[in-house]
Amino acid sequence: MMDWTDRHCRAFHRGLTRHALLYTEMITAAAIRHGDRRRLLGFSEIEHPVALQVGGADPDEMAFAAETAEAFGYDEVNINIGCPSDRVQSGRFGACLMAEPETVAASVAAMRRACGLPVTVKTRIGIDDRDRYEDLRAFVETVAAAGCATVIIHARKAWLSGLSPKQNREVPPLDYDRVYRLKQDFPALEIVLNGGVQSLDEAEAHLERVDGVMLGRAAYQNPAILAEIDRRVFDPTASAPSRDDAVEALLPYVEAELTSGTPLIAITRHILGLYQGLPGAKIWRRHLSENAHRLGASASVIGDARALVRQARENAAARAAA
Repeated sequence: MMDWTDRHCRAFHRGLTRHALLYTEMITAAAIRHGDRRRLLGFSEIEHPVALQVGGADPDEMAFAAETAEAFGYDEVNINIGCPSDRVQSGRFGACLMAEPETVAASVAAMRRACGLPVTVKTRIGIDDRDRYEDLRAFVETVAAAGCATVIIHARKAWLSGLSPKQNREVPPLDYDRVYRLKQDFPALEIVLNGGVQSLDEAEAHLERVDGVMLGRAAYQNPAILAEIDRRVFDPTASAPSRDDAVEALLPYVEAELTSGTPLIAITRHILGLYQGLPGAKIWRRHLSENAHRLGASASVIGDARALVRQARENAAARAAA
């Protein structure tokens, strides 16, 4: 989810669910050590609970990243061993590290010594020809021995060459049974399933067999599905915010960000799918796309777009009643 789940996206999503754990986009440990940490890691208090996702292979750098994550106030630090892109491989992190479980374990151990946060690992079910269940089991066993208590499994293998990152999310077949089997073999570990989950109905079915479900593109492209998570998963008495509620909750954040110099389009690009499937969805997207990039664009652009959606909704209701 690089370039997607930035701090503005997470602030928006938090208006839809209070309890779901949100993840940052992956940031390299080297960037955290040598880059502008305030820009890379800064986030709003409204985002909690939030996990920092880190890529890297050097235990010392990973330990520094974990220590820094704790200092910034994150709730978890996650090692990404799932991304198969060429750029990631050239930096020796991501999915290629499935072939080096001891390297990952060394990072887990170093990070746990450096901070008090949970250190988790996100991985695939396999890579290239290293895709037997026994390989996955051995990988999980190794990182668990180093102190990793939570493993997030993208239920597809990854091809490190021959497929683009997009193809690696679609071409290798999903194998949920392998993730279920992993939970059976490691009952003391928290096993979280990821990959191909498109609805909360699907997520709830998986939760019968595993401890958690991670939603990625489904939640980004149709964020309204997040509104039901609290009630259906965490608290049966919780109310589900409407899409309009989510807009209202976001506006104070937008105002504050505009005051600090953030361009409106940096925020609105994440909310285009909010009204997906409803009357006015196209109007919402068009109004934001045509106006949010303009010099001096204010939060009123979002308010005006919401008014257009409401009008479209009223018109649709009137037509249905006629």
